[in-house]
Amino acid sequence: MENSSPDEIVVRTIFLSYSRDDRDRVLPIIAALEKRGLIVWWDGLLAGGQRFAHTTESALESADVVVVVWTARSIQSHWVRDEATRGRDRGRMVSVTLDGAEPPLGFRQVQYIDLGNWGKRTASPAFRELLRAIEAVAADPGNSLSVERPVPAAREGGTKLSRRRALIAGGACIAVLGGGLAAWRLGVLSPKADGNSIAVLPFENLSDDPEQTYFSDGLSEELRAALSLNPRLSVAALTSSDAFRTGARTIAQIARALGVAFVLEGSVRRAGESLRVTARLVNGATGFQSWSETFDRKLANVLDVQNEIAANVVDSLIVSLGGSGDGASGKQRIGGTSSVAAFDSYLHGMALYNLAADEPSDRGALAAFDRALSLDPGYAAAQAARSRALTVIGSSYASGKELAGYFDKAIAAAREAIELAPGLAEGHSALGFVLSNGRLDLAGARQPYEKSFELGYGNAAILGSFALYAAFTGSFADARKAVARALRLDPLNASVLRTEAIAEFCARAYDAAQQAVRGALSLNPKVNNVHRILGDIALVQGDYGAARGYFEAETSPLSRIRGLAIADARLSGEAAGQRHLAEMEREYGDNCLYQQALVFAQWGRKDDALAALERGLAIGDAGLVLANTDPLLDPIRQEPRFQTVLHQIGIDHDRVV
Repeated sequence: MENSSPDEIVVRTIFLSYSRDDRDRVLPIIAALEKRGLIVWWDGLLAGGQRFAHTTESALESADVVVVVWTARSIQSHWVRDEATRGRDRGRMVSVTLDGAEPPLGFRQVQYIDLGNWGKRTASPAFRELLRAIEAVAADPGNSLSVERPVPAAREGGTKLSRRRALIAGGACIAVLGGGLAAWRLGVLSPKADGNSIAVLPFENLSDDPEQTYFSDGLSEELRAALSLNPRLSVAALTSSDAFRTGARTIAQIARALGVAFVLEGSVRRAGESLRVTARLVNGATGFQSWSETFDRKLANVLDVQNEIAANVVDSLIVSLGGSGDGASGKQRIGGTSSVAAFDSYLHGMALYNLAADEPSDRGALAAFDRALSLDPGYAAAQAARSRALTVIGSSYASGKELAGYFDKAIAAAREAIELAPGLAEGHSALGFVLSNGRLDLAGARQPYEKSFELGYGNAAILGSFALYAAFTGSFADARKAVARALRLDPLNASVLRTEAIAEFCARAYDAAQQAVRGALSLNPKVNNVHRILGDIALVQGDYGAARGYFEAETSPLSRIRGLAIADARLSGEAAGQRHLAEMEREYGDNCLYQQALVFAQWGRKDDALAALERGLAIGDAGLVLANTDPLLDPIRQEPRFQTVLHQIGIDHDRVV
């Protein structure tokens, strides 16, 4: 790049295009280039499960030089010709022949180098000529990658057969998906795109190490967070954007499915202390690039790169809307850090926390957040994440005094995050989360949750958390407002529709709840705790046979057993239900006191139901946050003991359902 700053490292990257039939002859060339300090991308670097077409396309767009290996076999390859066309059009192509085969028509205007007799010798004249050609093409200022001219992305109906389109034509078509999901992803059910809306796709990991995917994913999510701070932008959330990590989709299809006007995609290559980040902003309607840039930096400057990308994206979008770019989102993220090491640990922690796999992964996340904070005690986002990890670990794996200790630490971490960055929505949301689900203090959780809603209007996860709190406390209008916004930001996330279903079930709007469940299942047939909602609706409507069928289909074991205990007792007598209750108590013990209360309430055993709730209150059973609006507790709702339980968890008189 011209005008390199002292912090920039010039590392030549090569995209090697060849026929797989020639692999054995090409490998020595790759090894020789790498020994000269060049970074070579070839399809052997693809990790299992990576999005082949998109990863290849990203590497092709970001490479300094496209070396095309022509042989009698490769000139017959559509892929090689396609890649050579892009390299030629970008002015980045170097042609090599291994068997004397001339490049096909259309590629002979570029002189080619004959490596047929190079003998795997890096000192051979032919190999030295290749190195000179690579340097000449990479250094040509007329081909600078800093501001690339707009190039149309592959679109349906176009004449050029890209790998993305070929995969669609070859059988990886969206039509093979389930009907509801196919319609949603094709845009039939998607919201209309606002002109200022954008989706940030997961950046491709082009590093040699697949373990670096956490870094490229984390950078993408941090860009979403930075962009969402700009009130003029609407940014699609992680889950919906991540739905397009694999598979063959055109930019137009992705934009239509997410209901956005623009798509930001890119790649990250991390090699030692050097970093290359390529990003491009594509107009979803036209398929043309609005902006693209490649950043070569030291790893220590990754946070500057993040801010530069955000600023350029904001400027490009605002200009496209007829305004003037001001780089408003080029500032450091609220609650962020200037320490690259702390940032790296934070990304490690978020990757583990989002796995939600088991105790080791949750504790690993906590350890990563602790490392981040040891490097930067003022890292508010890490404090907020640490608070959530502590709450989850305490609720899931601790008991007694140890449990109380986890919640104390979680509250302290959330309050520290708020003190460090009052404008960080995640800090307020984390405090509301631990106060409600940990301390069962719904009254105390109200202010931080409402503040998180005010600050996190561009964050679907925070909106969803607030929506559940609002539904459980009887604020159904607020819950619906938050869900509507979350769905606009995250239309392909089954969990958001599950949140809507729960909120509508609590509001006794059963038709709306059923519709939301159908939407969730169309996106993810395996999503848990939605068949349970259908079963509970059938219970309150007196259709016990249908309820039993729904509970049998439920993937959450505790919800399934609890539902069957109620349905079978109705269908076959209490003894049949008692067998399920005994199994539930045997498997979950005191961790299912709230579920026991539901069973007893539906069986008409009011005293047993109230006793289970009171025991749950004593040990801090998080299930009690549902008690105020759960229709299955209606048989005991007017009991004074039940009202006492509600008041003790912070439900005001005017919010009791």
